[in-house]
Amino acid sequence: MSRSVHVVSKADALARETVLVPVVVRDGAVVLDGALPSAIGTVELAPRLDESWCHRHGLTSQAGSSVVLRGFGPTTVVLVSVGSAEPEGYRVAAATGVRLAGEDAVGFLLAVDGVADARLVAQAVAEGAILGSFDYKDDAERPFDLAALASPLPTVAAHDAIVAGARDGSIVAESVNWARRLINTPAGDLPPRELASRVIERLDRHPRVAVEAWTESRIRAEGLGGLLGVGRGSAEPTRLVRATYDPEPGAALPHVALVGKGVTFDSGGLSLKPAASMIGQKTDMSGAAIVLGAISALHELGVRVRATAFAPMTENLTGDKATKPGDVLTIRNGRTVEVLNTDAEGRLILADALSLAAEVAPDVIIDIATLTGAQRVALGDEVAAVYASDDDLAAAVLASGARSGEQLWRMPLTDSYESQLDSDVADMKNIGKVGVAGSVVAALFLRRFTDGRPWVHFDIAGPGRSDAAGGYVNVGGTAFGLRTIVDYVTGLARD
Repeated sequence: MSRSVHVVSKADALARETVLVPVVVRDGAVVLDGALPSAIGTVELAPRLDESWCHRHGLTSQAGSSVVLRGFGPTTVVLVSVGSAEPEGYRVAAATGVRLAGEDAVGFLLAVDGVADARLVAQAVAEGAILGSFDYKDDAERPFDLAALASPLPTVAAHDAIVAGARDGSIVAESVNWARRLINTPAGDLPPRELASRVIERLDRHPRVAVEAWTESRIRAEGLGGLLGVGRGSAEPTRLVRATYDPEPGAALPHVALVGKGVTFDSGGLSLKPAASMIGQKTDMSGAAIVLGAISALHELGVRVRATAFAPMTENLTGDKATKPGDVLTIRNGRTVEVLNTDAEGRLILADALSLAAEVAPDVIIDIATLTGAQRVALGDEVAAVYASDDDLAAAVLASGARSGEQLWRMPLTDSYESQLDSDVADMKNIGKVGVAGSVVAALFLRRFTDGRPWVHFDIAGPGRSDAAGGYVNVGGTAFGLRTIVDYVTGLARD
């Protein structure tokens, strides 16, 4: 099930089966905005809910904390806390509300005088409603009606901001859910050629996006030795999808290259993973789904930036032609890599894609991948590791993450660790010291293929998957990072 978000009148929102009322809990108490009605259906709303009332009903300052109120009529009222962080608190509140509403049609009452940025808050509400209602097994739509309230009425500017924010949030969240659906698809149903086909089916509908899938003959001709080497052990043919969004051909627009890892199933190759570690490896193509979903979102938003995405797609299996530890592969840019661990395959296919990205001379390269277990050890399942080539770029990406509600932590590119990649038989090895700074060394490996261009690397091995549902996160693939990337690229256009 998913939600379709519409901006409606106050009366229409109040007519829904479940009405969500966002509240701010300060010093344990709630003062309701004066624009809210004194009663919704048969449920009366006191203008102030004191500390003892909130304590009895479990309503706290934590975003998503809620209390369900029912009267004698058909309408259910949910008071839901937005916490202290705007707009993220509204994103969590909307997601919590739709989970509580189940299949009910929902109305959301947003008092615009109480928010700092109506457009960003409306975007967050739409994102929370759509992301929080995602269900891989049920794609039926249910309505989510957003009404702006003010005394006596919202201004035209406030109303327009709500409409624009709800539109943007719906576009971004729908792109995230499209990527989630791909990520959660069983690997047996989504080999590289099928993943490429589904991507092309979506992007072909966008008139300002050019998309193509390279077959193995083209991949070989282009010299993508890392991608071919990883795919040797699979009977399924390898693909590379290239998609370019160009809203104004010939215009001098900022140009961003996006690179995403697309390993549709990772067994580890001949460096075989333990059985328990293979569970969930269908999500190892998250990076590809994320960057291609971002291309779709940028097109729908009409962002004035040129973006080129490269998504290498393959399986890492153990067939009779599989790459063996000690084999040497030649990457697109001519550098050679000694493969000492075939389970460090993501960096091999990204090396080819990053080389291609550098060749189109973008202003910035962004890559994203479920890359290393070391990232998860360092930062857990909720915070992604970010590596950046300079401080200003890192600061801009971290700010986008904060606005998007995606937790990021900048990690160091420690130059002295480069020696861990030295090889006696090739230009470099694909791994460093076992158990030592694995995520950092992987990032240093990738940096060698960016041709010195401004570059950001997201390692999302932890937050790219979730074992539990909560807020707007669901079990399975999360498409973590897509919203941050779209926000950052949108900022380039604005600046």
